[in-house]
Amino acid sequence: MNDDNPVPEIFGEAEIRQMVDAFYERIREDDLLGPIFEERIEDWSKHLPTMYSFWGSILLGKAEYSGNPFAKHMPLPVEHDHFERWIRLFIETVDYLFSGPKAEQAKAAAKSIAHSFQIRMGINPFGDSGRIY
Repeated sequence: MNDDNPVPEIFGEAEIRQMVDAFYERIREDDLLGPIFEERIEDWSKHLPTMYSFWGSILLGKAEYSGNPFAKHMPLPVEHDHFERWIRLFIETVDYLFSGPKAEQAKAAAKSIAHSFQIRMGINPFGDSGRIY
């Protein structure tokens, strides 16, 4: 959380863009996650608007996103540690930029998505014993 200024709530598309841009900037700089994303995303100017739509649908109820995020993530070479890092970076980003009910909703949704994806990918979401099947 930024102690110099009151941290704003997520009200609309501008905040969604700010959250997504800051998060993926951190992802791209991360030593564990950055290479996975860089290898698969050829054009960030196309990927980021998809993420704006995705998070706008979750946080603002906009019906602009259509897609199958799980199908895109299924073939990735990821394990529990990758999801842990993704969640940590997401929560840190949201906490630094925002506060309030929508910020809490964003963090809860991210945790739920990561948990669901891990189970569907056969990864133990609690990380204690690797693959569950």
